[in-house]
Amino acid sequence: MNSVNNAGSSYGMEALSAKMAKNQQEIQGQQSLKLLDSAATSTQQIQSSAPAVGNIGQNINIKV
Repeated sequence: MNSVNNAGSSYGMEALSAKMAKNQQEIQGQQSLKLLDSAATSTQQIQSSAPAVGNIGQNINIKV
């Protein structure tokens, strides 16, 4: 009977562990989406506030 209790307890712990891992992945996914959204917003603000003028920065001189 003891082995049945141990098996049930083990199954319960595995289920709890899987649920916790899933919750953690969902939280990380939400944080990643927020980070990407804020980066896109920052990029749009930079591009709109300082438009490129002429060809400054488009030519790179490389000497080997």
